[in-house]
Amino acid sequence: MKRTNTFAVRPLSETGEQLLRDLLDASAALWNEVNYQRLMRYNDEDGFEGGIWDADTGRLEGRYKGVLGASTAQQVIRKNSEAWRSFLHLKDQYHDESNTSVTEHPNPPGFRGNEDDGRQLRTVIRNDAYTTEWGDRSRLEILVGSELKDRYDYTGRLRLEIAGNPNWPDYEKQGRLDLWYDETESTFRASQPVTVSDSARATPLADETAALDIGANNLVACTTTTGEQYLYKGRELFQRFRETTREIARLQSKLPEGRYSSERIRRLYRKRTRRRDHAQEALCRDLLDRLYAAGVDTVYIGGLTDVLDTHWSVETNAKTHNFWAFKKFTERLACTAAEYGISVEVRSEAWTSQECPRCGSTDRTTRHQDTLTCLCGFQGHADLTASETFLERHTKQTVRPMARPVRFQWDDHTWSESPRSHESPNEQRTDPSTVHHGNIALRESA
Repeated sequence: MKRTNTFAVRPLSETGEQLLRDLLDASAALWNEVNYQRLMRYNDEDGFEGGIWDADTGRLEGRYKGVLGASTAQQVIRKNSEAWRSFLHLKDQYHDESNTSVTEHPNPPGFRGNEDDGRQLRTVIRNDAYTTEWGDRSRLEILVGSELKDRYDYTGRLRLEIAGNPNWPDYEKQGRLDLWYDETESTFRASQPVTVSDSARATPLADETAALDIGANNLVACTTTTGEQYLYKGRELFQRFRETTREIARLQSKLPEGRYSSERIRRLYRKRTRRRDHAQEALCRDLLDRLYAAGVDTVYIGGLTDVLDTHWSVETNAKTHNFWAFKKFTERLACTAAEYGISVEVRSEAWTSQECPRCGSTDRTTRHQDTLTCLCGFQGHADLTASETFLERHTKQTVRPMARPVRFQWDDHTWSESPRSHESPNEQRTDPSTVHHGNIALRESA
């Protein structure tokens, strides 16, 4: 079972910190030189990929291995190769008319800043070029080049203190280590892929099912076959994402001709991504804790292709592709679910947001903000209704009724229950956007 330990690290001395910064800076410089050679060949051959691999990476490896160590220099070049292969694969998908998973033309791998404006300090360490020790004095030791050690009169491997405890200290195999400097938090961080025993996987308590509807305003609406419903609100979170995006665009418009980025812009991109990923990771963990306790062993999640086909808009596209990064979120959800022994399946959710659960019509319904209404008299919460319809469609069974859904709000650290989750049914009736006559306690008799 594949997992990842992510943790902060601290150099043990000022000398160690400067040595680490030089190591990360040299890695960024090597990445830039390799990337530049490949980009020039790509542009010279008008997008033909063959010339990309003619870059003289061997010469560059020889120039940097004295500082980085031969293994680290090789890994930086290899990671750049992986980035180019990923770009070319996405490009092929974009030009494939039968493939709708990539809707925007991908860009070639970017650079990691320059010496004048500041580089993005990042490196990658081969799995046999570092060691970790966990306990009261957790420590990371990494291999560095002889020239760098001579520069600082340093002997042995560079030793770094690990802050906090990892999620998976008892692993069977470790992967390549990513190590970088987080400028927003002024902290060095590391990401360690590991393989852990399948015995760490939990066993579902029952064989219930859940379905998730990813919305543009509410991030996730969930319904289970046991009758529970969960709603994770996203308006404020996306608003902050959009404000950062607008600031990035404003700064880009002020760049001199020929420049495409700056350190401030790159910092905003990283801050925006980190904030989004943190909220998504916390959402996955909170939701799956609840689903496991409810006995769920299978989760259905809707594919966003259907969503864009049925109600595409610029804002929805920005939310689903840029903010949600759907493929990445699905992988994160599946990875976390595996710890609980829960499987995640992507299924079609076409028209679930427009289908009336009472009469089955899709052309007589109207959605206004969070409310779905139908000419037959149905009125309910649009996203919760969609998740219930989605669940019933794929399980072929009627969902048991529940008292009321549990709503969650994000406070930059955790998802906590909204005060409205504790309102009485009478209080809920005063707000039509929370009333769902088909799947909570306000269910009407047929």
